[in-house]
Amino acid sequence: MTMEVSVKREVSYLSALLEQCRQDNPVEMDWLQELSNHARGIAQELAIPTTKDEEWRFTDLSPLLQETFEAALAFDTSTLDISPVVLPEAMNSRLVFVNGIYAPELSSVAGLPEGVFLGNLAELPSEYQSRIADYLGKHQGVTDVFTLLNTAGLTDVAVIWLPRNAEVTLPIHLLFVSMADGVPRLFQPRCLVVAEPGSQLSLVEEYCHGQEASAQGVYLTNSVTEVWVGENARVTHIRVDGESNQAFHVGKSAIAQARNSFYSCHGIAFGGKLSRHTLEVFQMGEGTETILNGLTAISEQQLADTHSAVMLNHPNGIYNALLQLITD
Repeated sequence: MTMEVSVKREVSYLSALLEQCRQDNPVEMDWLQELSNHARGIAQELAIPTTKDEEWRFTDLSPLLQETFEAALAFDTSTLDISPVVLPEAMNSRLVFVNGIYAPELSSVAGLPEGVFLGNLAELPSEYQSRIADYLGKHQGVTDVFTLLNTAGLTDVAVIWLPRNAEVTLPIHLLFVSMADGVPRLFQPRCLVVAEPGSQLSLVEEYCHGQEASAQGVYLTNSVTEVWVGENARVTHIRVDGESNQAFHVGKSAIAQARNSFYSCHGIAFGGKLSRHTLEVFQMGEGTETILNGLTAISEQQLADTHSAVMLNHPNGIYNALLQLITD
C-alpha cells in the first residue's frame, strides 16, 4: 500500500466517523452548536493518526480502521443492573451515563453539599449556564483529532461544579456503562469539572461494560474530560478503564491548574482490546503540584498506551509520576 492510499484511508475513515456524529447531534444550545461546528471544521482537515505520527508511534490504530462504527442508541436501563460497579462510598454522589446518554434513574446526587452541582447540561443551574461556555472546550489540549471528534458530536456533558471554598467529603462517581448490541457503536462521553478557588474534590471516573459476557461486542469509547483546578483548590482524580475485551477506548484528560493548586491522577487500566489514555496538564500559575500515578494490567492480545505531558510553565511547580505495567 502506498503512503498516499494509506493517508486517504485515514482521512476517509475520520470523515465517516464525523458523519455519524452529525446523525447523533441534536444540540439545541446555540453556543454549543457553534463549538461543535468549529471542531468539525478543523477535524475535516485531519486524519486518524498512524504510527508515523510522533505522539502515536506506540499505538497502532489499524485494527480500529477495520470496523465500521454507527452512532450510539439509547438503551432500556430498566433491565440494567449496575450494582456490581456501584461504589458504596458514592451511593448518593453518583452520575451514570449508558452508551454516552445520561441515565438519571440510575444516578443519585442527594449526598452533595448545597451549592455543589453534579448533573448534565439540561440540569445545569442558571448561575452556571452563563459561565459554562468559558470552560467547555476552552482547554489548550483539546485540538487533537479524537478530542475534536468528540466535540463535533457533543450532545451532553457530565458536569461537576464546585463553588469557591466548597469541600466535598464524599467521592463523586462518574460511571459510564457501555452496552453492546451486535453493531459496532461509537460512544463519546464528555466530562467537565470546575473546581473554583479553595474547593476540594475526589473524583472516580469509571468506564465499564454490561455484565453479560455473551452480549459483549465491538464498540469505540472516545471520551474527553476537562478539569479546571482553581487557585488553592485540590482535585484527586481516579480514572478506571474496565471496558470489554472487544472494545476500543481512546480517552483524553485535559487539566488546567491555577496558582497553588493540587491535582493528582491515579489511572487504572485493565480493559479494552486497544486502549489509549492521553493526559495533558497545564500548570497555569506558581506553586502548583501535580502527581500522576498509573497501573496497567493487560494480557494476551490487549494493547494499552498511556501518554502524558505536563507543562511546567511557572516557578515552583512540582511534578511527580509513577507508572507501572503488568502483562500476562
